[in-house]
Parts: sequence; C-alpha cells; structure tokens
Amino acid sequence: MTKFSTGYIHVYTGDGKGKTCAALGLALRASGHGMQTYIGQFMKGTHYGELEALKGNPYITIEQYGGERCIRKEEVTREHIDQALAGLERAREEMLSGRYDIVVLDEVNVAIWFGLLTVEEVLEFLEQRPVNVELILTGRRAPVELIVRADLVTEMIEVKHYYQQGLSARNGIER
Repeated sequence: MTKFSTGYIHVYTGDGKGKTCAALGLALRASGHGMQTYIGQFMKGTHYGELEALKGNPYITIEQYGGERCIRKEEVTREHIDQALAGLERAREEMLSGRYDIVVLDEVNVAIWFGLLTVEEVLEFLEQRPVNVELILTGRRAPVELIVRADLVTEMIEVKHYYQQGLSARNGIER
C-alpha cells in the first residue's frame, strides 16, 4: 500500500553525472521511511555496484532491461527494442501492482533517444500511473514532452569531467 496521497513525476536529465545516483539516493531515503521502490534500468544488463548494494534491502527492487554490453545509437537492433518494450511492460505491471510507492525508469530518456521506445509509449505509461505513485525518469536528452509533463525537472550540468582526460568508468564511482 502506497504512502502518498499524491505522487509526482520527476525528470533527472542533462549531460552531467549524477542522474541515476539521484534516483538511487531517493530510493534509499524512502526505504528509511518504509517505502517500497521499484527500479527498472533500461539499456543496462551488466554488473553495477548498486545491484550488490541494494541486494539485501527489502524495500528496493531493481531489475535490468538490457544486454550484456553498452551499445551506441547506430548499433540498435530489434532485440534491443524488444528488451526495452518488455522492460516498459514489466515496469507497468509493477507500477500498477499497488506494491510500490516509487517507480524509477532509469535511463528511459536515453532509450527514447536511441529509438528503443517512443515518447508516446512513455507518455502512455505516465498516464496510467496511479495518482499515489511517485515516478522518476532518468537519462540524458529528456524529450521536451516529458519535461512539460513532469512536476519536477532537474538538469545535471557538466562543468568539468575527468573523462575529458581519457579516464574510463571506475567501479564504485561510475558503475
């Protein structure tokens, strides 16, 4: 049973680091209040530290809807689209189950940008949201339609990043 009388829609977007971390932080904070969070990660199918960290938390469920490796936009196949569509349907089932106070669609904005999902499919998902469920959408390049529909929008701006010096993703920090 959810704990909100009214839930809101958040969008965390932008080229800066911290969108997924913000959503995970919100889930962690909510778990301290006994709230249940469902996190569906689009385009992710490999090991990330949050999978281990959240494994024993009875208030947070996390599932991945992606392949074993990161892909580029030009590498999208029908299989990638099918994974994203199945993930959106899985997240819809969980959102409508009544078990969750918060639902996170991690990297859904990137899934739209890559053409794995359409803006219309995600807007339909938003329209089906029970009024008492808080919904978080993360990822770069959030479509304007989602920004307009959201109640809260945060843009992470990259001011400086060590990737520019050639440093790759590190365990515990970026994955």
